[in-house]
Amino acid sequence: MAWGGRLFTRRLWLAAGVSAPLGWSLAVPRLLIRREGSSLRVSAPQIRFLTGKALEQLRNGFKVGFISQISLCGNESGTSVLSKSVDRFVLSFDLWEQKYEATRLGPPMRSISRLNVPAAEAWCLDELAPIPPSLTPSRPFWIKLDLRVEDPKESVAIVGEPGISLRRMVEIFSRPPRNQQQWLESAGPLRLQDL
Repeated sequence: MAWGGRLFTRRLWLAAGVSAPLGWSLAVPRLLIRREGSSLRVSAPQIRFLTGKALEQLRNGFKVGFISQISLCGNESGTSVLSKSVDRFVLSFDLWEQKYEATRLGPPMRSISRLNVPAAEAWCLDELAPIPPSLTPSRPFWIKLDLRVEDPKESVAIVGEPGISLRRMVEIFSRPPRNQQQWLESAGPLRLQDL
């Protein structure tokens, strides 16, 4: 009887050990937010967007553009938008080195190379969002991230002679994506006094 109890205990510990990492991975937030002066740093190291057709295009030597929008909202539904920031970045793949290069196009333009997939995704989804003056320390707010693969037909309208057209990017985010490659994440309620 004592041996049966030990066997049961060992199986219980084994089951707990196997299932614990799964439970922990589900608890990891998809958006990480911290305060940096008058801005919020929003990062999304858990989001995997270099997959499917976008990854296939990169591996075939094409550049792939992405557009992102971060919204600070006064309610969970996102109807009370306090501020929005839009950004555009382009990825390419070096066939010889088997590494990725990422370029953020919205001012200031920045570029980084020799990245693996997780590092490229993390670098692209690390953004600063200005804190709007209407956001008091105790007021609850939500952050929403909308990331889309850029439609090549729309990139001509986004990039013009003077630079990136923010008006055109806002128009793009006001409708569903044409190519269905979209990632939506949100975090909240948050308070500035807690960050």
